[in-house]
Amino acid sequence: MATVLLIIHVMIALALIGVVLLQRSEGGALGIGGGGGGGFMTGRGAANFLTRVTAGLAAAFFATSLILSLVASQPSQRSILDAPQLPGTQPSRAPSTPPSSQLPPIDLNKANQGIKVPNVPDPPRVPQSK
Repeated sequence: MATVLLIIHVMIALALIGVVLLQRSEGGALGIGGGGGGGFMTGRGAANFLTRVTAGLAAAFFATSLILSLVASQPSQRSILDAPQLPGTQPSRAPSTPPSSQLPPIDLNKANQGIKVPNVPDPPRVPQSK
């Protein structure tokens, strides 16, 4: 259900972009681009038609957005990005580590007894000039 709605939503969005790009410019772009004589759809009737189609597509886009948000808020729905599960298969799980309460405590006195630190001489001193 959600996948079908999502595909319809994307198709409406693409159609809305196309219809908006087909509309004639009203000259608000400082003389750049449209406005010249002739064109694909000119005249008052075409402008009214494109305006109504734009309004209808905008309403459909708004409606599909609301429906998709309602479908996504349902807890029983899973995302379309989830991997499909074949019947009878279990998802692989990472090996679990025991919680820290089940691990034995570490005695730092015993843990450091086997470590030997080598004697490192101090770095040579550089004489200071006056």
